[in-house]
Amino acid sequence: MTTGPDQSMKNTFGVIIGGVLAGLLLGGVFAAGFITHDITGDDPGPIVQAQSDPTPVPPELEFPILHEVHGLVAGNFYRELPSAKTLEYAAIRGYLGSLEDPYSFFNDPPVAQSESDALAGIYGGIGVTVNRNERGVIELFPYPDGPAASAGVIDRDVLIAINGEPVPSDERLDVVRQQLRGEVAEGSGVEITVSQPDVEETRTYFIAFAEIRIPSTVWRILPGEPVLGYIHITSFTSRTPEELEDAIAELKDLGAVGLVLDLRDNFGGLLQESIEIADEFLDGGIIVIEQSRQTGEVIEEATTGGLATEMPMIIIVNERTASAAEVVAGALQQNDRAVLVGQRTRGKGSVQFIYGLSDGSSFRITGAVWLTPDRTPLDGFGLTPDIEMIPDENNRDVELGEAIRQLNQQLVPQ
Repeated sequence: MTTGPDQSMKNTFGVIIGGVLAGLLLGGVFAAGFITHDITGDDPGPIVQAQSDPTPVPPELEFPILHEVHGLVAGNFYRELPSAKTLEYAAIRGYLGSLEDPYSFFNDPPVAQSESDALAGIYGGIGVTVNRNERGVIELFPYPDGPAASAGVIDRDVLIAINGEPVPSDERLDVVRQQLRGEVAEGSGVEITVSQPDVEETRTYFIAFAEIRIPSTVWRILPGEPVLGYIHITSFTSRTPEELEDAIAELKDLGAVGLVLDLRDNFGGLLQESIEIADEFLDGGIIVIEQSRQTGEVIEEATTGGLATEMPMIIIVNERTASAAEVVAGALQQNDRAVLVGQRTRGKGSVQFIYGLSDGSSFRITGAVWLTPDRTPLDGFGLTPDIEMIPDENNRDVELGEAIRQLNQQLVPQ
């Protein structure tokens, strides 16, 4: 038996397609362009903050065949159809998938919020890392001196319930993370029930949300090297330039006259912030070259007056140094400002734009490629260190040792 398509579902689908086109083609939404990793997917490129320009929807994108297919499915499929939101998200994912670009994809609201928090380097929450262990159990690791730690949460506590609702062991981690975050306001917070592994006794805490800062930069004077400063940048967030300023000022106050900049395992972050970081070490010269279909070629040049333009420095890199970190390393290497020590970098030479949508979801597309100052494309090649090293089998930090040796040589009076 056959029946005609369900008109209400056809109307709903029309609204869905209209919403997809409005979000993806008409623009007018906030865009963050970046080079980042370990936020939602593998090796997204540098992020650039921008505002999209409206693009009219051409007649050929009214999708008459898609409407026809949906009408037939709505009238004949034997089970209940997915919700309008599910269909809408599926249409967006299909649209972006047709671009055949691994760095263009859609994020539902929880993932989009986690990504935004990571790029900002600050969020409202209880201060825990959420992981799934080898047995598939969701565990919590509280930040030292954070709200969760102060309440009594300890490393490897198993998360049993949130606000009295059991947490399935197969729950998506991004969903769990989002449930443990919220606006910092009087009375806001979350109740969690936890227990230690293989312990029947449970503990329940109500933990008020607080401002949680995620540092992207750590620094210190190197042990046994009283005039050598060490800065490790783990990612490029909106707070990284300020953190670098603090690092350089404190290290100088402590007597540092040489610097090791460690960019190992830095998969990227915000492009503009990486340019600002490179600028602090350069007194002129090209930092990066961006090329796109919309804007042509844009050359980003260093300004004068950086905080550490004269301080001798060595940069340590490895195969997990990527994107925005490669922007910094490439700029300083090719302007003869720093020697690179370590392994060939990842080779990520494209720029992604993130567009936030009205329901809290977002999507990203590749909007540009970037080149080093000498116009070398990085995609698939990476940066070759001036001093290539093989990682030590016993996990000794031979790269740092070589960086110290090279830096001390530079500091010897000629």
